[in-house]
Amino acid sequence: MQLPSTFAKRVSIGARANRPLPKRGRQPRKRNRAVEIRHRIESNSGKTHSREKNPTTRMNAQIRSQVASAVQACEEKKGEDISILQMDQNSSAFTDYFVICSGKNPRQIQAIADEVELRLKRGGVPANQVEGYNQADWVLIDYVDFVVHIFSEASRKFYDLERLWKSARKITAAELKKPAPRARKPVKTTSAGRGKVAAVRSAHKKTASGARTAGASKTHS
Repeated sequence: MQLPSTFAKRVSIGARANRPLPKRGRQPRKRNRAVEIRHRIESNSGKTHSREKNPTTRMNAQIRSQVASAVQACEEKKGEDISILQMDQNSSAFTDYFVICSGKNPRQIQAIADEVELRLKRGGVPANQVEGYNQADWVLIDYVDFVVHIFSEASRKFYDLERLWKSARKITAAELKKPAPRARKPVKTTSAGRGKVAAVRSAHKKTASGARTAGASKTHS
C-alpha cells in the first residue's frame, strides 16, 4: 500500500525531531495504524485549517446541506457502505463530519471523488485539498468543515476510521436534512434569583419537616 507524499514528509519531520521510527527491515503494514492516520490527516489540516472554529456555529444548516450533497455524490457513483460520522466536539478531530465510503476498484474510487468535487463545486464549494487521487487507494477530500474519505475495500478495513473515532456519532442522510440541535446556553442566576431559590428550598424543607412531625404525632396517638 503506497503512502501519500505528505505522509512521507511528516515522517521525515518526525525523524528530525528524534521521534522513534520503524527499523529498516520492518514492513510498512507493521506500523501503528492510528499513527499513520493521524499523520495523514494532520499533515493536511496543518496546511489548510488556519481559522479557529467557533463551537456555537458548528453543524449549521449550510454545512449539513453540503455533507448531504457529498453523500448523494457517493450514492450516484455506487459507493458502498456509506457512513456519516458526526464528530464529538470534545475529541481531537479538526472537523465536524466525516463521510466515508468504499469503491471496488481504482476507477470507481476516482469516479466517486470526481463526482463529489464536481457536485460541490457547482454549489460554490471547492475542495480545499485532495490527496491520494492518483493512487486511488484512500482519497481524502478536505472541505474544512467536513472531510470525505473514499477507500478501497482493503484500506477501509485496515485503517478502520469508524473504530479510531469511536466517540463520533453515526448519523443517516435523513438526519442531515433536519435542523441541527442548538446548544443550550447556560442560565445565569443573579443574586436576587439565588435568594428566591434559597427561600423556596427553605420553605420546602419546613413543609416537609412539618408533615413528618404531624405524621409522627398521629402514629403515637
